[in-house]
Amino acid sequence: MVLTGACQTAHDKNDKLPNVIFILADDMGYGDVQALNPDGGIPTVNLDRLVAEGMYFTDAHSNSAVCSPTRYGLLTGRYAFRTRLKSGVLVGYDPPLIAEDRTTLGSLFSSSGYHTACIGKWHLGLDWPKKDESKPLFTGSQWDDPNTENVDYAGHIGGGPTERGFDYGYIIPSSLDIAPYCYISNSRLTKPMTGKIEGENPERGVFWRTADLQQDFDLNQTLPHLTNQAVNYIEEQGKNKEEPFFLYFPLTAPHTPWLPADEVKGQSQAGVYGDFVVQVDQAVGAVMRKLEELEIEEETLIIFSSDNGAHWTAEDKEKFAHRANHIYSGMKSDVWEGGHRVPFIARWPGKTKAGGKSAALVSMTDMMATFSELLAKPLMAEDSNSFFPLLTGAEGFKEREYTIQHSVNGIFAIRKGKWKLVDSKGSGGWSYNGKDATHEMQLYNLAEDPSEKHNVVEDHPGLVSELKSKLDEYKKM
Repeated sequence: MVLTGACQTAHDKNDKLPNVIFILADDMGYGDVQALNPDGGIPTVNLDRLVAEGMYFTDAHSNSAVCSPTRYGLLTGRYAFRTRLKSGVLVGYDPPLIAEDRTTLGSLFSSSGYHTACIGKWHLGLDWPKKDESKPLFTGSQWDDPNTENVDYAGHIGGGPTERGFDYGYIIPSSLDIAPYCYISNSRLTKPMTGKIEGENPERGVFWRTADLQQDFDLNQTLPHLTNQAVNYIEEQGKNKEEPFFLYFPLTAPHTPWLPADEVKGQSQAGVYGDFVVQVDQAVGAVMRKLEELEIEEETLIIFSSDNGAHWTAEDKEKFAHRANHIYSGMKSDVWEGGHRVPFIARWPGKTKAGGKSAALVSMTDMMATFSELLAKPLMAEDSNSFFPLLTGAEGFKEREYTIQHSVNGIFAIRKGKWKLVDSKGSGGWSYNGKDATHEMQLYNLAEDPSEKHNVVEDHPGLVSELKSKLDEYKKM
């Protein structure tokens, strides 16, 4: 456990607390931001501006290589493998993963006088009401066309943002290719469920499953609709100069289905996926413009990141020169770097030095400790380490000694400085199952081999033993 903010903070208590906006892209790689990957094929003018006006981290990681566990870690400061979710992700009708009594970023900011909101993709489970409590919520596979006759869509939907620390929530339940397709405002559907959409898979990335569909719900308009909701929230809260706000804005893109708007088609050199990333960049730009319009950009900390790496396959690499995960091996799902090394950009005018760059090892779970230091609130968080001093250029940053990554299959990796031990033969995900691997584990020197091409596990038995022992301790905590 890490005790944060107990004695002092790098933020002057006499300073006015900033508004905070955390934008979380869905399945976007480190190499998708042009400023971080000059050889990339996607123009990201707004994210590039954030990089120029703020700072970026070159060694930032999602705690997991897939959606739900990363979101749990971000909101709680705790690794998701400590919950019931040992591998994979949640699906639309799964019960909540976050316990009712656990502190979240929402409750942390709310307790410090902030108005708080979550607008976007939730993917952390919900308590769906039943028509008949004696029967199961659904039958069949909830991945594709479940029988939901017993779901009471007109009832109170629990376990969402407003029951996990936020003042306001406007969400879709999970990913935009997973049932059900609907918007939930606080604890109610915004419109009734009126039909079903048939699944389609016409081309690479343009994919969704058969599922219940809300009246007027349009998959093509989901990202623009949620962006409008977020901008409207900023408009409403930004006018209140006395009460700061915290907006957690988890985007639905560029996760499948890749459905870029007509006006962005053809703007990238990375196909439909790249065009969709352009639209993600436009969503970030809409937030930035609203802050400028309200003249509150100087008092707002914006952080942009992604929940895991891009799902950029060998097929995509053959077709396009663009490298969504930059020089890193693997992709979404993998414990290799491409699965969890993510873009991480912060802008706080007057506090964060423009054009800054940090090579510090940071994890998505560190947001709990970092924000608690911003708020000067002592907090115990099992797996969180504050990097707040790095945002302000203050002294006192202490880099975490170890960090953990987790794959879709439940495979672990542990980092210590430049060293990374993978407790598996393969990638732990969809890239490589390790069938032909020589060794049971993998050790990489990321300073010399960031693309993880050379397994040096045989050369450093003492280090392997140390890292394996420490990993086993983490797994037991």
